[in-house]
Amino acid sequence: MSKNSKKKQPPKPGSGREPGSGREPGSGREPGSGREPGSGREPSSGGELGSVESASKTTSSESTVTLSLVGVDIGLLFGNNDVFLRQIEDAFDARITARGESIAIAGEPEEVGRLRELFLDLISRVQNGEPSTEQYVRYAIDIIKEGGEGPSKRMQQTSFSEDSSVPDDNGVKPRTIGQRKYMEAISKSDVVIAIGPAGTGKTFLAVAAAVAHLKSGAVKRIVFVRPAVEAGESLGFLPGDIRDKIDPYLRPIYDALHDLLPSSRINKLMESNIVEIAPLAFMRGRTLNNAFVVLDEAQNATTSQMKMFLTRLGENSKAIVTGDITQIDLNNKEDSGLLSAERVLRNIKGLQFIQLSEKDVVRHRLVQQIILAYEREGESADSEQAG
Repeated sequence: MSKNSKKKQPPKPGSGREPGSGREPGSGREPGSGREPGSGREPSSGGELGSVESASKTTSSESTVTLSLVGVDIGLLFGNNDVFLRQIEDAFDARITARGESIAIAGEPEEVGRLRELFLDLISRVQNGEPSTEQYVRYAIDIIKEGGEGPSKRMQQTSFSEDSSVPDDNGVKPRTIGQRKYMEAISKSDVVIAIGPAGTGKTFLAVAAAVAHLKSGAVKRIVFVRPAVEAGESLGFLPGDIRDKIDPYLRPIYDALHDLLPSSRINKLMESNIVEIAPLAFMRGRTLNNAFVVLDEAQNATTSQMKMFLTRLGENSKAIVTGDITQIDLNNKEDSGLLSAERVLRNIKGLQFIQLSEKDVVRHRLVQQIILAYEREGESADSEQAG
């Protein structure tokens, strides 16, 4: 709900308080910050980290809840200049007053219950040493408004392998529940096919899982594969040897590798063929043992290419396939091997499908809205054709 549409409550007689400001007159404090303006000082914690206490009161039309913030880092919880607090206020039709070491919520019982769940989730996250982010706050709001519980607990203690010898030492953690399910699937299945829109972390998490397995010794090599299909435009003649010609198609994989490993380490691994990046066409006839294999942009692989890739898998190997069925660049979209894989491979034991959605987008806040807008446009066009 937009801020402009929120219900404004008149000040209580004699309170001297600005409606919705959460600010006592003359206090000079920013709401929720516990700081003097411009001081840059964090409020005293007032105690050790502990459970969050709450008090509540409900009448026939309004409910109020007060949550204790004792031991909670207010700066991490509300963000710089209370940016997350304002983000939450814009999303809910209730009064939120943050002052000192408590936060009070008042409004309709259903709305107050959602806000209580949201703040408890954010407090738990901060107490576990994970600061809030704009993306996470937006995601938690969406999940809780749909009737779910806070996502923080469901995203903890996830690694890329059930084997304790494969630690998640890349510092990579899931940022959505969908990403957690994706990581769990990688740990449990030898073949995982992840389908979802741009920005959901499909490629990055696949590369991170491959690096984690290589570091632990669970596999001896990594092979990254992509179809060399132009995205709606002709690149024309590309100079250089075969590596120079295919590198533009494989750049997203290089980007993910550089986020996880130093450049010098990547160069050594590639020179020794421990890490290989190749176009899909070069996979025919090979058997990949003790390898972690990733096929990215699989929506642009044909059905025969998809079959060829999946049958390269040898002993002690894993394969991750990622793609977005809304961005097929083949002349005939029905030729996509990712579409056929959904139909043909769905019931194979040991092979798992993961479906990510626009809620799992972890890029700029507008990316999620852009994806939804194009989906609605596509649905409208399909309806008109059907009519």
